[in-house]
This record gives sequence, structure tokens and C-alpha cells, in this order.
Amino acid sequence: MAGVLVAVFFLARNLLRTRLEVREVQVGHQVLVKTVSTNGRVEPEKNYEFYSPINTTVNAVYVQAGDAVPPGKLLMELDDTEARSREAAAESTLKNAQANLQAVTHNGTQEQRQAAAADVARNRLERDMAEQNLNALSKLAATGAASPSEVSAARHRLAIAQSALHAAEQNLNNRYSPADVARAQAALADAEANLEAAQEVIAKTVIRAPIKGTVYTVNALSMQYVEAGKLLLEMADLGRERVRAYFDEPDIGRLQVGQSALIKWDAMPGEEWHGHISRTPTTIVSYGTRNVGEVLVEFDKPNSGLLPDTNVTVTVTTASERNALSVPREALYYVDGKPCVYRVVNNALVRTPVVTSIINLTQASIVSGLSDGEWVAVGTTDGEPLQEGVPIRVVR
Repeated sequence: MAGVLVAVFFLARNLLRTRLEVREVQVGHQVLVKTVSTNGRVEPEKNYEFYSPINTTVNAVYVQAGDAVPPGKLLMELDDTEARSREAAAESTLKNAQANLQAVTHNGTQEQRQAAAADVARNRLERDMAEQNLNALSKLAATGAASPSEVSAARHRLAIAQSALHAAEQNLNNRYSPADVARAQAALADAEANLEAAQEVIAKTVIRAPIKGTVYTVNALSMQYVEAGKLLLEMADLGRERVRAYFDEPDIGRLQVGQSALIKWDAMPGEEWHGHISRTPTTIVSYGTRNVGEVLVEFDKPNSGLLPDTNVTVTVTTASERNALSVPREALYYVDGKPCVYRVVNNALVRTPVVTSIINLTQASIVSGLSDGEWVAVGTTDGEPLQEGVPIRVVR
């Protein structure tokens, strides 16, 4: 009798116990995607920038921003007076260097070679005369008509004449050393480089369109003074643009070439553009207070209509399932580091381990552990934690 009373007591207690109010959702299939978003900037695939090569004045500007131009179109002219002066000085230096190398490699100028030949002839004559004088004195000395000191003096004069002749011949045939030739060659190379540089400056004072494209910035006016290095004009083929997107370092590992990208511009909230990743980051760079990797996104269709340097939002799809069995993310729990859900079965909770794949901000894809049409709890109405076996009341 006592055992029956205890059983009745606990049964009554269980029936009278307050039931946990939970919200539930039915498991079903849907398209599930995982994305990552960031900011980016539109840029031409190939941009043409023109800078002032020297401090000068703008003579004329022939285009305005927004003009479509054919290849070869004259865009701007700068005053090249100073550049022409530099070219003339470089040409003069080059001619002197050429003449110097010619002289070094041919043992001097024609005048120097003629003078050296004359020196050789004169010294050869003096040597011959000294030799004849020594021979004559030697014969006289054999008969006692000349003293030994006279013969010694004649021999000394012959030695001096032979030495002078040797020096003159060296001067005629080997005036310059290999080091002299190398210096002359280096001076010529420098002169040629200076002339080429001067001519390049002159060429840059006349700015022409290198391609068929659109001039999208003009930063100078006619008769305006500009400093060397000032950006004067930019143009590009605006039918071939891309987006340089800046993804935070933790997101880079999820990015791959070919992933689809959605581009939006705040200035046109109803418009969107589609593209794909064409290049992933090769390094991490500082971008303001962020460490980011630069990703290039190509438009799927040309002529996007976006202006260069436009700031846009880029959303890349890193994973997707067209028919994923999914539950809301708040229905996914972790016990001992393993994912699970609480199925609603006969007004009670049953903790069920699951295997997941894609998890985005709102949904989780279930690979195994659940079936289509089952119901799972997504939380309680009062913030109490879910517990297996606790009686519940579903609140819809």
C-alpha cells in the first residue's frame, strides 16, 4: 500500500510540474549559401596615367573628363623649351664622347698621330747619327786618335737616342691603355643614355591616347604651371574593368579563384553586378586599421557602367547547396564540442547528434541525424536552457 502511494505521489508531481515552453521549427530542404562580404574599389584592368616629366607649363588641353577618344588622339601638349635645351646639351656631350673614343681606339686624333710619326722619324735620324758618330770614334780610338772618354760619351748619346726612339714608337702605336679605352666607352654609354632620356622627356610633352578609350580625369588647364611628377590625365578602356576587394585576413582561407561575387554600389541601391574571383591574395597588407588581402574580381559581363575608383560592396559565395536539409542556426547546439539538436517527440525533447556541412549566419546544413519533416526546438520563451526528457509545451 505504501508503494502505491509513493507512485501516485510522483505521478501527480510530474503531471502538475510546469512544462518548459519552447519554440519549434520543421526540418526542410532549401538553397543554402555561405558568403563573406567586404568593401572594394572599381578600377580599369589597364589604366593609363600621364605625368609631367619636368617643371613646365601646359600649352594646350584638347579633351575633357568623360571624352571617348580614338587611339592616337592628341590629348595635351606641354612646353618643351627646357627639354629641347637638355637634348641639345646631351647631343653635344655625345659627339665629344664619340670623338674621344675614336681617338682612344686609334691612338689619338689625326693631328696627334701625324705629330707622333714625325717624332719617330726625328728620333730615328738622331739615333742613326749617334750610331755613326760612335762607329767613327771607335775607329779613331783604335789608332789612338780618339780618347776612351770620347768613345764613352758617344756611346751614352746613342743610348739616349735609342731610348727616345723607343718612347716615340710606343706613343705612335700604343698611346692609350686598356683602362683608357674602358673609360672612353663608359663615357660614351653615359652620353647615349642622357640623350635618350632627354628625347623621352620631349616625347612625354606631347600626350596622345595609346588606345581607344575614355579620358576620366583631367588635372591640368591650359597655361597652368605644373611640377615634375604631377598627374595630368588618366584614361582607360572602361569596358574592361574589375574590382579590387579587401578581405580581412581571417576570411582569406575561404576564398578561391572562380567563386562567384555580387557587387553593389550604394549610389544605385536597386542595381547589382555579378563577377567572379580571378586572383586571390599573395600577401597581407595594411589597409587603414585592418590587415587585408587584396582580391581581384572580374565582371561576368563587360561594360559594367561603374566609374573608376567607385567604392562598392563585394559579397563572395564561398560555399552553396541547392537542396540542403537545414535547420535554423539557433537550433544547433554543441555538447562536448559535437553538434546536436533537440528533436520534439511526444511533447518532450530528445537530444540528437547531427553531422553538419555549411553553416551560415542563419542556417545550418544537416548531412545526417535528421529527416525531412521532423520538428526541432529552437529555444525557450523564457531563456531557460533546453534539456533532454523535460516535458515541454510548444509555443507557436
